[in-house]
Amino acid sequence: MTAELVRGQNHPLPDTRLEIRVSAGHPVVAGATLGDEAGRVPGVEWIAHPGSPSLPGVEVSQQAAADHRLAVDLEAVPAAVHRLSVLLALPVGVGGPTRFGALAAPFVAVTGLDGTEIASYTVTGLDRESAVVALELYRRQGAWKVRAMGQGYEGGLAAMLGDQGLDRPADLAASILEAVARGLARSVSAPPPRVPETERVRHSAPSAAGEPMAAADSSPTLPVTPPPASHPSTPSSAPAPSAPTPPTPQPSGTGGPISYAHPRRRPAAPEPRQAPPVPVAGDASGWSMDERLYNQVWGMFEDLARTTAAYRSACDFAESRLDKELDSVLSDPRSRIGGAGDAAREAARAKHDELTARAQEALDRDLAQLAAESEVVEPALPAAYARWDNPVWHAYRVPMEVPMALRLGDLHLPECTDLRIPMLVRLPLERGLWVDSGRGHSEAAGLLDETETRRLALETAVAHAARLLAVYPPGEFTVHVLDPAGSGATALAPLVEAGVLAGPPAAGAAGVSAVLAKLTERVDLVQMALRAGAPDALPPGMDTAEQLLIVHDFPHGFDDRAVTQLRYLADEGPAVGVHLMMVADREDASAYGPVLDPLWRSLLRITPVPDDHLADPWVGHAWTYEPPRFPPGSRVLAQVLAQVAEARRQWGR
Repeated sequence: MTAELVRGQNHPLPDTRLEIRVSAGHPVVAGATLGDEAGRVPGVEWIAHPGSPSLPGVEVSQQAAADHRLAVDLEAVPAAVHRLSVLLALPVGVGGPTRFGALAAPFVAVTGLDGTEIASYTVTGLDRESAVVALELYRRQGAWKVRAMGQGYEGGLAAMLGDQGLDRPADLAASILEAVARGLARSVSAPPPRVPETERVRHSAPSAAGEPMAAADSSPTLPVTPPPASHPSTPSSAPAPSAPTPPTPQPSGTGGPISYAHPRRRPAAPEPRQAPPVPVAGDASGWSMDERLYNQVWGMFEDLARTTAAYRSACDFAESRLDKELDSVLSDPRSRIGGAGDAAREAARAKHDELTARAQEALDRDLAQLAAESEVVEPALPAAYARWDNPVWHAYRVPMEVPMALRLGDLHLPECTDLRIPMLVRLPLERGLWVDSGRGHSEAAGLLDETETRRLALETAVAHAARLLAVYPPGEFTVHVLDPAGSGATALAPLVEAGVLAGPPAAGAAGVSAVLAKLTERVDLVQMALRAGAPDALPPGMDTAEQLLIVHDFPHGFDDRAVTQLRYLADEGPAVGVHLMMVADREDASAYGPVLDPLWRSLLRITPVPDDHLADPWVGHAWTYEPPRFPPGSRVLAQVLAQVAEARRQWGR
């Protein structure tokens, strides 16, 4: 199954002969650099680019193009090579866009020679950057993996090559762009763009609705794991997110308003409106009801993203059209003053208001349908997908199998704050979680002091850990806690008193070291067993359950060795069932410098208060994340943990 990567996530490569496919929607330069164990590129002879497209084990395209195919043979690269970075850059200096933020997000996929897709990554979050390291193929303990990077550079190729340790990077960047310019001069110009005849249908299928991820920039993307099947109830009225391309306006000398009608297109007869279908919980395709409900929730998330994108695009188009018509009036001296000019301006504003009203009408119609669907779906969700106030938790029983996904909270957009979509992440977790205990920039965080924010962060982590324990069968999920200063005793009390932890929260530097050493050894042993093809050949008595490590108050109590072990667990742990949940303020760890940046990027950042820091992978909406909350006075947490503890005792007999 294809792995849909997010920034910082890695995935093992089953083959060494690969093809890397790039789709950017606009001509870009594709290249590759070979780096040593420290990631440094020793010289220009280790770079494949349009002016020098071939290296041992690597071959790239010789000119800029919207689509590329890079051939890679990892067995043929020199033994000193430990990293292969895939570079994309805009051919600046030859016309066209100069920043990736003006283009659709590039899509990069790693495939086998037979075309089977192994992993893919949509490079979101770019703005003023004109060059980006999209992917990194790296060697770890004799095996190769791919990591989604998405590291952009406003300084372009020169800044990117300099960051990889090359001398005189500006000269090399200039020679690469010169080779690209020569290739473009020889190429045949592309035909004019076609006007789309049909609307785009909804994207179907990656892996979990909403795994927000921590990225270096301010808008991490949601973990994208689309469902196995497309959602059947997409609002039929939602247009494609992109705005229509206006034809060339009339010359300003005509004095009349600009016509945006296509000269060769006849308007189609309007189809009779039909009442929207009545929502049904679990009406998406799937094998089980849980799977169908998961697909339906994911479809609702996609529908809300796209219908909102269509609304915003229509409003932007209305504003653009108004500006052009007003400019046209002002550019004609005959219409600047007098009744004709006033009439033209009023007509332009009236058309703007009409377009905006039509966009709002379509948005309201789609939101009403989604709200009706939510009212049907929410009460039917199983415990793993349900809010804590759902009655399903009062009838909770410890499950016998692991569900498809887990709810980490809710998501909503400013156009409809009352419509909340469950944020589901697939199980087992594909990346760790970071509960941000910092002050943040949201309005809700600004109302709290530092002590209150830290308390809420740890309580949020406890709620997530309790839900994970509740959805796994007995003996299949183990939780460890690091609390070096012992400052989290009050918030951790529900887990400690219920007896669901692997042991008491580890305190002090010695406790931190012991737990990290144990989990690091477990990762090493499982990796060796898997590479040897003998997954059952593990030491007797080793806990084979999924492991969760809650780290509170980082970096207090962590020395350099402990930090290195933590980074190792974040990078290698998820593939072998060891997961991190960091409860930390990134600023507190700033003394370590940029060495911890990969750690934060590899984790999914969530907050203890509402915050709009998550972005979807298609149109880049800033989604507001709402953490889970227990109803006031509810004892549902204690009741659920008591049942989990009793089931563990019965299982251990």
